[in-house]
Amino acid sequence: MSWIFILGFALSVFFMLVYFLSRFVQYMKTEQNLQIESMKDTLIDKDNPVGLVGEELEKLKQQQAEAQQHLREVISKIPVIQKDGKFQVDYEAVKKQKDSAAAAAVTNGSAGSAHKGNS
Repeated sequence: MSWIFILGFALSVFFMLVYFLSRFVQYMKTEQNLQIESMKDTLIDKDNPVGLVGEELEKLKQQQAEAQQHLREVISKIPVIQKDGKFQVDYEAVKKQKDSAAAAAVTNGSAGSAHKGNS
């Protein structure tokens, strides 16, 4: 029977503390002119994790789309081969591309320097 009195006393103290806390929060809100946001407003939006506004968000999305397109183009230029069920970089093809690019630069460079020498 005594535990009922203890429970009643503990609950009354708890509710009294909750009441004083809510009064204190209300007082601080009015005193400091604060507005407490609801939890729903603070949840992270998967399309806008940084909390940007309209124009900035659209600009960021456009930049990210351009960056992803550029990345796809660059990755698509890398030659790959399938070895043991995995895709790996084809180093021989990369070396051939590098050699052909160097040869093209040398021929363009020599043609450009010969052209400069004639003028």
